[in-house]
Amino acid sequence: MNSSPFSSKTYTNTWLKHFHLKGHEISFSFLNGTSFYKYPLFPIYINVGRNLTKGITYTLETEEITGVIKNKVLLIYDVPDYFTINHGLPNRKFTIARITQYPGFLIDLKLFTDLNNFMVETFSKSSRYKLNKFKKKLESCFNIKYKMFYGQISEREYNTIFDQFENLLRKRFLQKETTNNNLDPKEWTFYKEVTYPMILENNAALFVTYNGDQIIAVTLNYIHNNTLIDAITVFDIDYSKFSLGSVNILKLIEWCLENKFDKLDFSKGYFDYKKRWCNLEYKFDYHLIYNKKALLPKAIAFTIKKYFIAKQFLRDKKLNERFHEFYFLVKNRSIKKNIPLGFNLQELSKPYTEFQLKEISILESRNDYLKKALFEYLYINNESISNIRVYKILNSEKTYIFQGRDVTTKVQLER
Repeated sequence: MNSSPFSSKTYTNTWLKHFHLKGHEISFSFLNGTSFYKYPLFPIYINVGRNLTKGITYTLETEEITGVIKNKVLLIYDVPDYFTINHGLPNRKFTIARITQYPGFLIDLKLFTDLNNFMVETFSKSSRYKLNKFKKKLESCFNIKYKMFYGQISEREYNTIFDQFENLLRKRFLQKETTNNNLDPKEWTFYKEVTYPMILENNAALFVTYNGDQIIAVTLNYIHNNTLIDAITVFDIDYSKFSLGSVNILKLIEWCLENKFDKLDFSKGYFDYKKRWCNLEYKFDYHLIYNKKALLPKAIAFTIKKYFIAKQFLRDKKLNERFHEFYFLVKNRSIKKNIPLGFNLQELSKPYTEFQLKEISILESRNDYLKKALFEYLYINNESISNIRVYKILNSEKTYIFQGRDVTTKVQLER
C-alpha cells in the first residue's frame, strides 16, 4: 500500500505542532498506515490528524498484539469503506468495532478515456449542453485561465493564492449565513502551513481559476496513489450565474484523466453537487480496536460508540446545521448584512448622448455592487468584459450604462 498523504511526516508533524504540541507521535508495530497520540486521562489513542484527514487507510500485521496495546483503545477516524484493508486480528480477544458516520462520494474514472467520453457516458444530451454552455459563456465573457499547482510553486505565489482562498471562503459563508470549521483560525493556520510543503512533495495540489490576474476559484486537493481528493473548494459567488462550481469540476475531471488519475474523490459530507456528479457512494467509518475481554477498554469503547451514534443522530436531524447558523448569528451580530442590490436591465435603442455620464472602473472594489448586474448583462448578451465600458448617469440615482460591442443597456439598481 502506498503511503497516504495523511501519514507523511510533513502532515503528522505539522498537525501535532498545531493541535497536540505537548504530546508526541506514537506508533504500534502491528498497525501500519497511521500513527497516534494519547488522549488525556484515559488510555485512548487517536490517529494523528483526527477528523481533518480525508480518509485513513491502514493494514494489520499478523503478530501477537496482546502485549502491545493491553488495555488501550485505539480510535481511528474516517476510514473509507471502499479501501481494501486487512482486518484480521490474530488474537480473538481483540476486535475492531466500526461506527458509520459520514457519507462519501467519488467519481471512478477508470472506464473513461477523456472528458468528452465521461460527459457522454454520464449525462444526458440536455445536461451536456447546459454544462458546455456554462463553460463557453464563462470563457467568452472573461479572460479565464486554469492552473494546477502540483509539485512546484513559489512561496510568494502560494501565499497570494491562500490568502485569496480564505477571502473567498469568508465571502461564501457570509452569504450562506453559517460558520465553516475550516475558517477557524487554528485550523486555517494549519492548512496554510502544511499545504505548501505537501505540494512540493507531490502529496497535495492547488487548482486555481483566474479571471485575468484575479483568483476566482480555488480547490485544495490531496493526492493518494492515483486518487485526487477534493478537500476544500470555493468559488467567487459573483460568478454563480456562470455555474463556476460545475465548470471547476469539469476541469478537475479533465486534469485527472489527462494525468492518469483514476478517481476524483469529493470526500466526506453530503452536498447536492456531490450526489449529482458521483458514480460511487461510500461510507466513512470510525474504527475502534480494543480488547473485548477486558472491562476497562470494553467500557471505554462502549461509551465512545454511543457518543458517535448520538452525534450522527443529531446530524441526521440537521441540528448541526442549525447550530452553525445560530453560532454565525451570535458571532456576527455586529456585522451589518450586505444585502445585494436588485436591478433592472433595459436595452437602449437610441443613443444615450443626452445623459450626463461619468465613466467608472468595474475593477475597483468600491464598485463591486455592480458586478451582479454586469455579469447578468455579460451572460445574456455573450459580451466579453474586455469590451465593456461602464458609466454612471449623474443626474439619476443608482442608474448606469453598460456599453458593449453589440448591446448598450441602461441599468437601474433597486432595493
